[in-house]
Amino acid sequence: MKRILLTTLTLLILVVSALPAFSFEPFVETEQGAIAILYHTYKNGASANDGATNFDFRNEGGQDIIFPFERYAVGATIAGRHRAWFTYQPLELVTNVTFRENVTVGAESDGSASQTFAAGTPMELTYSFPFYRFTYTYDVLGKHDNAVLGLGLVLQIRDASVKFLALNTDSSTTPAEGLYVSQNVGLVPALAIYSEYRFPFGLNLSADIAGSYASSSFFNGADFDFEGSILDASLRMGYEMENGFELFGTARFFGGSAKGLSGPDESWAVSSYNYTENYIAALTVSVGASWSR
Repeated sequence: MKRILLTTLTLLILVVSALPAFSFEPFVETEQGAIAILYHTYKNGASANDGATNFDFRNEGGQDIIFPFERYAVGATIAGRHRAWFTYQPLELVTNVTFRENVTVGAESDGSASQTFAAGTPMELTYSFPFYRFTYTYDVLGKHDNAVLGLGLVLQIRDASVKFLALNTDSSTTPAEGLYVSQNVGLVPALAIYSEYRFPFGLNLSADIAGSYASSSFFNGADFDFEGSILDASLRMGYEMENGFELFGTARFFGGSAKGLSGPDESWAVSSYNYTENYIAALTVSVGASWSR
């Protein structure tokens, strides 16, 4: 993680110091819509083959419905070719189901044995994965007034939390035992591509891609064997209004994967078992508005 922070800081210093007297064109945008989970599985255990359940959040955990979606960004185009922006995307999926089969995930509170939620147990499941992302791209076309092709880097902070909570259906009886929680914060570097074409009559088309894959501890910033990936790709169509405003619609795919060992158990909110597999793919459709100077 220290290597990633140092590298990012060095790149930012080099970019800023290389800029002469420059133009500064700020922008802000927001979008609201819906998200559908296409695929989502999760596994946590002592090892890859310890018998832990590869839990299907979509088909077994109630994520086969539509959820609300929102996303916000603020940034600026600097000196015509440098584009930098900060994105915040909240994401929390809460569902209620009754397990039809035994589900084994994580460890008991003392770490002595794996934790199993029995078939017939009513459950509240929470999957929270908001992120905070800084993106920088440089327009390699430059001379084209209506077209942009930016290449650059992303530094994303992901804030992951997974919870399995057994519910008590009768307040007169002893509450059902069972709570699994695993959460952590991490830095994720990635590559970025931003393209845009503005037609003379006000129509704008753009694409935004951020993605990475890392299978070694050096590239993912960890000091243990772990592999992961992210992909966030969107297509947008917008129409320019007066006073710098634009209305747009966006279709987006985003997903990610994580597989391998996590770090040492330093928090009570981290599973005692350090092997994890997590795969998610989702599709969003949204409308939004932006303003730029």
